[in-house]
Amino acid sequence: METQKFRLVDIFYGIVIPLILVLLIFFFGIYLNPNGPQHILGQSGITGTIAVILTQGFAQMIVLGVPLVLGLLWNKWAGGAAGFIMGGIYYVASAGLYTAYYNQGAGSYSFFGDMSVLGYLVNAIIIGYMAGALNNNSTNFKRMLGAGMTASIITAVIQVFLNYNFSLAPSQQMAHDLWLDTSLGAAGIYGFVISFVPAIALGVIVPIIAKVMTWYGLQPMKH
Repeated sequence: METQKFRLVDIFYGIVIPLILVLLIFFFGIYLNPNGPQHILGQSGITGTIAVILTQGFAQMIVLGVPLVLGLLWNKWAGGAAGFIMGGIYYVASAGLYTAYYNQGAGSYSFFGDMSVLGYLVNAIIIGYMAGALNNNSTNFKRMLGAGMTASIITAVIQVFLNYNFSLAPSQQMAHDLWLDTSLGAAGIYGFVISFVPAIALGVIVPIIAKVMTWYGLQPMKH
């Protein structure tokens, strides 16, 4: 097989796009993150809610989006395996971060046993497997959209249930406060937006990406 010749477009894909991603991560972490040093959207109200969705929600969308797109394009086993890898990394990182943070005070918690954190590992596996099983290698956009949306909503419901009922005391209190928050109007609106808007967006955006990838043949070969 002949080796591909070097093209200018290779610079774009190999250097420009990665640098753009680095700049985006820097911008999100410094300027959009509500806990960032220069949080331009603030920490409360509608702009604070948007900031949370664009940072924490976006990070969770990436963790769930990779297994979801592989489940839609490949099969349920690929989606589940990718979910185990993505969810496992997110679980270890989040559990370690929260454990170190809360153990700085008087409390003593190990978030490696927190069901709200472990839920991301489980849901990452489920979302890829479920979407792959429902779509079953179809390239029909309506079926891909239905599979993606169904898997996203179900995993969001599971995560909310775990957060509210079975997480450690600090996480559970935050989950309860989330649904009692009235910054966007009646109690429950803020909790719904934070919990389900990223999931709904994920269920729409990923099938669109998967469909576009099929147009360019960017999917695993089937033998």
